[in-house]
Amino acid sequence: MSLLADLKMYARFAGGLRGFLRQQITLAEAGEMLRRRVAEREANFLRLIERGVFGYGRSPYRPLLQLAGCELSDITAMVRAKGIEATLEALHAAGVYFTFEEFKGRQPVVRQGREIAVRPEDFDNPYLSHYYYAASSGSTGAGTRIPIDLANLAERAAYALVASDAYGLTGAPTAQWRGVMPSAASINGLLTSARTGNVMRKWFTPVLHRDLRPSLTYRLATQYIITVGRLSGVPLPRPEPVPLDRAEVIARWAADMVRIHGRCSVKTFASMALRICLSATEAGIDLTGVTLSGGGEPMTQTKMAHIRRAGARAFPTYHFSEAGAVGMSCAQPIDENDQHFFKDGLALIQYPREVPGVSGVTVDAFCFTSLLPTTPKLLLNVESDDYGVMEARTCGCPFEAYGFTQHIRHIRSFRKLSGEGMTLVGSEMIQILEDVLPARFGGTAQDYQLREEEDARGFTRLSLLVHPRVAVADENALIGTILTELGKGRPSADMARAIWGQARTLQVKREAPVWTAAGKLMPLHLMRRTAPVQRGASDG
Repeated sequence: MSLLADLKMYARFAGGLRGFLRQQITLAEAGEMLRRRVAEREANFLRLIERGVFGYGRSPYRPLLQLAGCELSDITAMVRAKGIEATLEALHAAGVYFTFEEFKGRQPVVRQGREIAVRPEDFDNPYLSHYYYAASSGSTGAGTRIPIDLANLAERAAYALVASDAYGLTGAPTAQWRGVMPSAASINGLLTSARTGNVMRKWFTPVLHRDLRPSLTYRLATQYIITVGRLSGVPLPRPEPVPLDRAEVIARWAADMVRIHGRCSVKTFASMALRICLSATEAGIDLTGVTLSGGGEPMTQTKMAHIRRAGARAFPTYHFSEAGAVGMSCAQPIDENDQHFFKDGLALIQYPREVPGVSGVTVDAFCFTSLLPTTPKLLLNVESDDYGVMEARTCGCPFEAYGFTQHIRHIRSFRKLSGEGMTLVGSEMIQILEDVLPARFGGTAQDYQLREEEDARGFTRLSLLVHPRVAVADENALIGTILTELGKGRPSADMARAIWGQARTLQVKREAPVWTAAGKLMPLHLMRRTAPVQRGASDG
C-alpha cells in the first residue's frame, strides 16, 4: 500500500477517533453487552454468514460452500436444529475450512481436485468503517495486514472492564511495556483503556521507531493518535524507551503506584513480565499488589514461579490479530494458562491435525469462526496454529456471570517459535537457514536448525544448532547474519530483530540438528509441548 493510500486510510480512521475517545463504557454496560451477545450467538452467526459470506462476492468461503452443495438455508436449518458448533463440524467435514497455511497464502487451496484462488486480503471484513492497518506477527509466514476498527476496539473494552473487575483492578493505575507500530498491541491497548475511562498512565517500550527500519506512516500515525487524544481531553501517554536490560525502571514505577494507590497493573508479554520480576527480586523491590497480564507467548510454570516469588500476580490473555480477544485468565485458575473462552465473539471447534514433520503425532487443533460484525477478518472454520484443551467447568469466577463457562488450557502452537513475545517469521527464517547461512558459512541446509527451549530462569531461547562439521570462526557472525536478514524482511520480522537483539534470544550451539523418527529434518524444531497430544498406534 502506498503512503498516499495509507494516509487516506488514517483519514477515515480519524473521522471516528474523536467520538470514540469521548465515549466511555461502564461495567454495567459492559456486562449487559456480553450477556446479550452470548444469548444472541446463533442469530449473530447467521447474520454474519448471510452478509459476510453469501452477500459478499469476494468471500473466499463461497467456492467451498458451492463445492459442498451448501446454501444459506442449509446452514440456517442446521444451526437451528443442532447449534453452531455441530454445524461447523459438519461444514468442516464437507471441506468448508481453511488450514493455517491456506489462510496465510502459503499453500494452494485444493478441494475435490479443484484449486481455488484465494488471497490473504480476501478474508478482510469489508464492512469496517473507521479502521487502521497493523501487522500480525507473521508467525510462520509473511506478516498479514490486519484492519483494526474502532467499533471492534469498543467491543474489546467490554472484556477489559469485566477482567479488571474480576481481578480487583477497577480504576488501578495501568502501564504497558510493548513495542511501537506496526505492532497493534500498544495502540489497541491505549485506545481500549480510554474507552474504559481508565487511561494508561505509562507506555514503556523496548523499541522506538528509530530502532526499526524507517516508517514514516507508522510514526505519523502514532503521533496523530496521541495528539488527537490529548486534544480530546484524553491524556494518552507517549512511548518512553525502556530497553529489556532496564526492566527495574518498570518494577520501581509499579512499586511506587502500589505505595500510592494500593495496586497497579502492567500489560506486557510473558518473558517481559518475567524480566520485571527478576529485576525486582535482584533489587529487593517488593511487587506485592502488582498484576501483570498479556499474551504473546505461553505462560510457563517456571515463569509463574519467578513472578510469584517477586510478590506479583500474572493473568495471561489469549489474542491473535485476525480474531481479536479469544480468552482471558480465570480469576481462580487451576493452572498458569487457565482461561475463559469468549464465546460471544467466536466459535471454536477442534479436529485432529498431524504435527508437521513429526510422523504419527496429532494435536487437537483450534478452528475459529467469527460471530461479530466488527471482526478484523471474517473467519469460518479457519485454523490457527494453536491447540490445547477445551472444557466446560464451574470455577466460581466472576466471568461465569456473563456466560463464559468454557475454559481453554495448555494453549500451545504446533508450528511457531516465540521469544520475548515476538513470534518467528517462519518463511523468512527458513530461507535464512536453508540458503543464506550455508552460502556464507558453508555446509548445507541439513547443517542448520533453530530450536526453541526454555532456560533455567524461564526465558524462551532460540538455539541455532550448527553441525560441528561446519567450520565457523565467529559464532557471533551467525547471529548477526540472522538478525540482519530479518531486518530486511517485513515490519514484523524487523520488530523481532530489534527485540531479539536486545534480549540475546538467539544463541549458537555446536550440535547436530535433530531429525524426526521418520527421517526428516525440520528447519524449525519446537520445544516439547506440555499439552496432551494424540499419538498414532506406532508410538505405543
